[in-house]
Amino acid sequence: MNQASGRLRSCQELQFTTHDRMSLFYRYWPGLGEGPSRAIVLFHRELEHSERIMHLVDELDLPACHFFAWDARGMGRSVQQGRSRHGFADLVKDVDSFMRHIGIEHGIAFENMALVAQSSAAVAVAVWVHDYAPGIAAMVLAGAGFKRRFSNPLLLPCLGLRDEDAQIDLRISVSQLSHDPLRNDAHDKDPLIGRWLPARVVKGWHASARRISKDAQPVFAPTQLLMGAADTVVDGAAQQLFHDRIGAKVKEIRVFEGMAHDVLGELGREQVLGTARQFILARFAQIVPQPDLRNAHLAGVTCDELARLKQPPASFIARCYWALTRWSVRALAYVSEGMKIGAETGFDSGSTLDYVYRNQSQGVTPLGKMLDRVYLNSISWRGIRVRKPHVERLIADAVGRLRQAGQPVRIVDIAAGHGRYILEVLARQRQSDVQILLRDFAPINIEQGRELIARLGMQDCARFELGDGFDRASLAAITPRPTLAVACGLYELFPDNTLVQASLAGLGDALDSGSYLVYTTNPWHPQLEMVARGLTTHRDGHSQFFMQRRFQAEMDQMVAAAGFVKLDQLIDEWGIFSVSLARKL
Repeated sequence: MNQASGRLRSCQELQFTTHDRMSLFYRYWPGLGEGPSRAIVLFHRELEHSERIMHLVDELDLPACHFFAWDARGMGRSVQQGRSRHGFADLVKDVDSFMRHIGIEHGIAFENMALVAQSSAAVAVAVWVHDYAPGIAAMVLAGAGFKRRFSNPLLLPCLGLRDEDAQIDLRISVSQLSHDPLRNDAHDKDPLIGRWLPARVVKGWHASARRISKDAQPVFAPTQLLMGAADTVVDGAAQQLFHDRIGAKVKEIRVFEGMAHDVLGELGREQVLGTARQFILARFAQIVPQPDLRNAHLAGVTCDELARLKQPPASFIARCYWALTRWSVRALAYVSEGMKIGAETGFDSGSTLDYVYRNQSQGVTPLGKMLDRVYLNSISWRGIRVRKPHVERLIADAVGRLRQAGQPVRIVDIAAGHGRYILEVLARQRQSDVQILLRDFAPINIEQGRELIARLGMQDCARFELGDGFDRASLAAITPRPTLAVACGLYELFPDNTLVQASLAGLGDALDSGSYLVYTTNPWHPQLEMVARGLTTHRDGHSQFFMQRRFQAEMDQMVAAAGFVKLDQLIDEWGIFSVSLARKL
C-alpha cells in the first residue's frame, strides 16, 4: 500500500500551540466504532513530515484507536511556523506539549497512548520518556538514531567547531531508506522533504542520545525497538545497548533481515507492522505500571551510586587526583569570589546560588576574575541558571491560573535562599494582590533576603521568616493559607525520601484544593563524583557534598502521594535540573 493510504478514515488537519507559542501542524484520524479511548501517536523521521507516515494509520490495522501525526517544528507544513533558533531540547519539549494537547483537547490519558517514532524522532520520544516520566502504555522505536552514521566520519567530532546556525546536510540515498520503489519515487518528488538541519539540533540530538543511553534506567515505559539488518543510516549496536540498559520490565528488540532504515515503509513491512501491532495491543490489554520508587533512597540504581561515591577511590592515583582537586578548590578561593563564597558557606548554600544567579565574575587580579568565569560557566551552574527562568515561568503560570480562577495569590517558598527568583519575577509584575512569604533555615539567607526585599521596595507584600522546609506541622500551620507553594533546590540536597515525603505532606496539608505547587528535582548530573569528592556542603562547611539523584518518576510519585497532579514540566537541554508545576486535587 502506498503513502496515499491512511485516507480510508476521515482526516482532520489541525494546529496546536507548543511550549514557546509556535503553532505546529498535525493530522488527526478519529477511531472507528466505540470502546476505550486509545491513541497511537506517530512521529516521522528527520527532514520528513506526517504525510510520509500516514500509511501506518490503515496498515497498523488498529481501527478502534485514534491516530495523531504531527509535522515537527521546521519540517513539512510546520516549516514556516517553525523557523526559529531552536535546539533538540525544543523538539523534546514539543513532544511533551503535543502529548498534553492530545490529552486535554481529545480527552485521552497518557496510559492510553502508544507512540511510534522513527530515527531522530525515536530519540526525541525516548528522551521525553526518560526526562518527563509520562506513564504511557508503550513506545515503538523504529530505526532509532541513537548513533547516526555519517558519510563524513569527521562531521560529528567537528560539530563543536561549527557555528550553531550552520546547516548540516543530512540527505541520504533513497536506497538507504527502503526497497519500495513507490515510496522511493514519492520521496524524490516530495517538495516538503528537507535537506538541512541546524548544527545545534544535530549536536543536541547526539548529546541527548549519548546521555540517555548511558543513563537508561529511568526509561520504564514498555519499549519495542524495530531494526533493519541492512540499515546503514543508524548504528544497530547503539540500539541494542539502549534496549539492554533501560529499566522497563517489558521490552523487546526485533531485527528484520534485508530491511533498510525505514522499516515501517519497507517492502514486506507487513511483518514489521504486525509485530508492532501485537506489542501495542498487548500493552493496551495489560497496562504495566511504573515501579514504586518512593523508597528508592534505600535500594536501587541511585542508592548504589551514592554508596559508591561515599567510598574512598579505589586506586592510589585517583586518591591523589581528588586530594589535589580539594586543594585546588581551597587555593582558588583566594582569587575567585565564587569559589570563596562556596568554600565559606558551602557550594549548595543560598549565598552560592545567589552568586551563580547574578553571573557576574569577580576575583582578585584579572586571572582571578578569569578563573571565576570558568567556575561560573561549569555545566552545573549553567544548569542552575537555566532552572531559574524555568522556576519563574512556572510561578508566573501558576499566578495566572489563580487569577483566572478568581483565587487570591498567596505564595510561600519553603527554602527560599535569598528569594531572588520569586522576588524578581513578581517585582516586574507589581501586582497589588500578591502576598509572598519566604522561609529559610539559615539566618544569613533570611538577613540577605530581607535586604533584597527592601532593595526591590516590596516590604508591603513580601516578608521573610525562619522555617524548616521538612517540618510537616510547621508547614501545615502557615497562615494565611497559601495558594502557591514553591520548593526549589531543596529536595535534591537531601537523599532521604522520608524527609521529602514529610515536607510534601505538610504542603498537602497547607494548600487547599485548586492550589499549586512548583517543585524541582535533579534526575541526572554529569559531575556527581567531582561534587562529592571536591566540594563541601553548607551543612557544616567542610563535609563532602553528596548528592543522590532522583529520577523524575520518583519525584512525581511522591508529589502524587501528597495529593497533587502534575500539569507541566520544564528541563534544561542537558537534563540536569527539572522544574514541575502541580495542582492540589
